[in-house]
Amino acid sequence: MKNSQPLKSGEKILFIVFGVFFVLALIAYLVLESVRLTADEPMFKPNTFFDFSPEGLEGSKIYREARCNSCHRALRAGTSMGLSLDGIGNKRSLEWIETFLVNPESVYEGGETLDHGLPPKEAAYTSRLSEDHRKKIAVFLSELKADPGSSVSKRPPPEHSEFIDTMVKMWAPKEWSEKYTDIRDRPPVEETMK
Repeated sequence: MKNSQPLKSGEKILFIVFGVFFVLALIAYLVLESVRLTADEPMFKPNTFFDFSPEGLEGSKIYREARCNSCHRALRAGTSMGLSLDGIGNKRSLEWIETFLVNPESVYEGGETLDHGLPPKEAAYTSRLSEDHRKKIAVFLSELKADPGSSVSKRPPPEHSEFIDTMVKMWAPKEWSEKYTDIRDRPPVEETMK
């Protein structure tokens, strides 16, 4: 049996520093959780919202019963195996979502989808749902909205951000300013559709 060597002074210091960081991280986590659990207001402003119509509420129920949340996240529930659907109502129209549920390859920019489409794909069942159920799921999804600037919104925040402007100046080629317009300076989609 080998004799174990005692720790060198540098190794002892490394373990002590690691231990201190671990204890501080644990304390910070416990403090954060206790503040979060006892706070009257949410710690972070929710940036996704919904205002369901009766058809959207029915679609939410069908969505859960069809087990769409086994792959997708919506309303802060479900898994993250597939895309998060929170905020999809800002990105896609009701017609686009309905078409996707029936024939995803016809509207999907990437061409072929991973799980949606014809059998043997795992989510092929969506195309076999009744037209009424697909319509209600599409209404439910189209009513999942997000504030501009949130991680699930298609549009950036309406006001100019010093951080975004600095990053664009730092990383974007100069020619882009002549070729492209800043999306924050464009009128909202709703205004252009009138």
